[in-house]
Amino acid sequence: MSTKKEIAVYALIIIVGLLIAQHMNVVVSGSMEPVFFRGDIVVVEKADFIGLHEFDPNNAEVGDIVVYNAKWFPNPVIHRIINETYVNGSKYYVIKGDNNNVPDPYLVSPSQITERVVKIGEQPFIIPKIGYITIWLKGL
Repeated sequence: MSTKKEIAVYALIIIVGLLIAQHMNVVVSGSMEPVFFRGDIVVVEKADFIGLHEFDPNNAEVGDIVVYNAKWFPNPVIHRIINETYVNGSKYYVIKGDNNNVPDPYLVSPSQITERVVKIGEQPFIIPKIGYITIWLKGL
C-alpha cells in the first residue's frame, strides 16, 4: 500500500473512532443501579451533533434515560424521565435516578436535555466496566 493510502486509512480510522467516542458516556455514579453501574459506558444519541439532530428532546418519553445539564450539579446527569408536566404552557420533565429515593430537585426543560441513551429492544445499550479507565484518569 502506498504511503498516501496508509495515511488516508489511518485518518479514516481516527475520524470514525472520534465519531463513535462522541456517542459514549461514562457512568460516574451509582444512581441508576441496577440498570447500569459506575464505570459502565452508555451509548447515546445526541440532540445536536455537529448540526445533526439524532433525536428531539421535546419528544422524549416517560421511561427514556437521558443526559441533561442539571441546575443542581456541575456535570451532565444521566437519569430516567418518570413524568412530564406543563408549567404556564411549557413542557417539563420530572427526572430521577432509578437508585435514588426522590426525583431530581428541579424540573427539566427539553432544552436542558443533550442526549438520550440508545435502547436495544427495551434495554439500554451498555458496555460494562470499560469506563473505569476514564474514571481513574480523571480522578473521579
